[in-house]
Amino acid sequence: MVIWLILGLGTLSLIVAFMYSRMVSSISIEQGAESPQEVAKLKEISGAIAEGAMAFLKREYRILALFMVIFAIIIALTVNDPHSPVPMGIYSAVSFLIGAATSVIAGYVGMKIATKGNVRTAAAARISLAESFGVAFKSGVVMGFGLTGLAIIGLMLVYLGLDTMLPGIEKPILMEILSGFALGGSSVALFARVGGGIYTKAADVGADLVGKVEAGIPEDDPRNPAVIADNVGDNVGDIAGMGADLFGSVAESTCAAMVIGASAFALLPEGNVRLSALLFPLLVSGVGIVASLISLFFIRPKTEEKVEGALKTALVLSTFLMLVGLYFPTMEMIPANYMIGTQMFTNTGVFICLAAGLISGLLIGLVTEYFTSHRFKPVREVADASKTGAATNIIYGLSLGYNSSVVPMLLMAVTVVIGFSYAGMYGIAMAAIGMLGTIAVGLTIDAYGPVSDNAGGIAEMAGMGKDIRKRTDALDAAGNTTAAIGKGFAIGSAALTSLALTAAFLTRANLPEINMLNPEVMAGLFVGASLPFAFSAMTMRSVGKAAFDMIEEVRRQFRTIPGILEGTGRPDYATCVDISTKASLREMIAPGILVIGSPLIVGFLFGVQMLAGMLIGALIVGVMLAISMANSGGAWDNAKKYIETGQLGGKGSDTHKAAVVGDTVGDPFKDTSGPSLNILIKLMAIISLVFVPFFMNNGGWLIKVFK
Repeated sequence: MVIWLILGLGTLSLIVAFMYSRMVSSISIEQGAESPQEVAKLKEISGAIAEGAMAFLKREYRILALFMVIFAIIIALTVNDPHSPVPMGIYSAVSFLIGAATSVIAGYVGMKIATKGNVRTAAAARISLAESFGVAFKSGVVMGFGLTGLAIIGLMLVYLGLDTMLPGIEKPILMEILSGFALGGSSVALFARVGGGIYTKAADVGADLVGKVEAGIPEDDPRNPAVIADNVGDNVGDIAGMGADLFGSVAESTCAAMVIGASAFALLPEGNVRLSALLFPLLVSGVGIVASLISLFFIRPKTEEKVEGALKTALVLSTFLMLVGLYFPTMEMIPANYMIGTQMFTNTGVFICLAAGLISGLLIGLVTEYFTSHRFKPVREVADASKTGAATNIIYGLSLGYNSSVVPMLLMAVTVVIGFSYAGMYGIAMAAIGMLGTIAVGLTIDAYGPVSDNAGGIAEMAGMGKDIRKRTDALDAAGNTTAAIGKGFAIGSAALTSLALTAAFLTRANLPEINMLNPEVMAGLFVGASLPFAFSAMTMRSVGKAAFDMIEEVRRQFRTIPGILEGTGRPDYATCVDISTKASLREMIAPGILVIGSPLIVGFLFGVQMLAGMLIGALIVGVMLAISMANSGGAWDNAKKYIETGQLGGKGSDTHKAAVVGDTVGDPFKDTSGPSLNILIKLMAIISLVFVPFFMNNGGWLIKVFK
């Protein structure tokens, strides 16, 4: 019964995504058009964006396919437990490839609908703000519900396939093999997030510095050769990249809970009771689909001022509905009393852990909004600091980012204490799943942002008029704040997911506790703490190198193409798209090797004790760095937009120029390095979990040599 319920809820999610996809596709871009020329221009611009986005994905996926095959072979050859009755490596490798393929499909579907929705959002703005909002939001629904459905059904089908092929196998081993699915999804997320982030920010920085600062032309002006690449980047970074990131989080947190749950519920008798308890983490996401779906019907903004509030209402309402909806399934599916090790826990404790994750996720989102929305004091202080130049703007922005990381860290600390107190390691994993429970509506709101941003760019490039641009700007402004909320939510969920995976790793590695005074653990802490900084340095430098190429190309075109700044010459958009594509694919390799190689090298050479320390060090430092970078970048962006509303001198003033510099510095903070740190902490933890049999049998090689 529980299997069919989970599959049914996952299918419902995919049906919702399909229905909204048809709604978006059926909208005509000719509605309310003033002339055939305008329609032709819209088709030309949106076609170039879609073509550039798909070309990038295809080239990226070709590189990823080679990597996935090589990594699958490594898994097949090394992940083998001599105590297992089956070849764990081969089955884990197959699970890994299925997870990677599912993540690729999710990213492709999201990209496809986003490149359809952006031009239709611009076209609908001719009618009203509400119509335009509806198109952008429906495009986000396809991404949010499609990805969630794929994650649930993918995990469920892999579980059923393994259970059928390996009858009678112990559940802990089965769940460990299933973790390969999460590893596949997270590996794709790493390259999608890093590659997409480098792509979008190379184009964005180049377009801003040469177009807005040097040439003094508006944002998204068609005279700027980098504008198409910039709009392509919104899709590959914030749609495909964010989607793959959160797909990995859902799969990883679920697998972590199922690995720990397999040990916790191993003593239960075979049958429906045990199966329900084992698969309960999947049902939590299913309940989240229903709660998210109901919340969609309450989003009806009529004016510019109510757009942001409507989006936030959906998040709050879905959290409340899920909190109510989870109580009875938890009481029914989790045993009233169960043992983890020597401790007794209850199903009421599990519900409290889920509630703690849900509520802390919402609070982290609201704290992020406070520090990144120009409706509040912190961002306005950054804008005010721009009056004395770019230096003070940057100083205030950095200070804001550091300060903004404190409360989310405290909220996560409270959540961890509650989770461990009420359900041990399993409670931490369930808190992570709780935080991700409303992922369908959360990702919907997040995907809405880049679609609205693209719509504004298309409207500007097509010359649709100031009234149209005003409406798309209102949608984009709300999207910027909700995108920042989404990044905060993603970082918080990544922290708990990583902690849950680390807990599963410790459980599987027979490390019930870690001695912090152990020199191997202490060394691991220092190594782990250094990795987020090394990773951020690499990705920031990559954006700088790619942006340098873009800046030189835009300057060259301004110099050599006759009439380009007068509007009579046509820029060479394709060359700028190609520069971003080549640079992002080239520069994503080194950070990827750092993340994937670190746990493998440390685990093999120094053993599981040092690896455990490394995971904890990377987790704590990575989360704080990610939050501060993402919020600094978001604050710089919205400080600039606050000035552009006419405050502090408005567009073109010296204050505005200083804010543009700050926003440009913040671009790689909020869209490349900050969000990519999510994947660093999660991927290292899931690699450690999947390779734990190898580390248990062969780890600590260097220490054994010296001893």
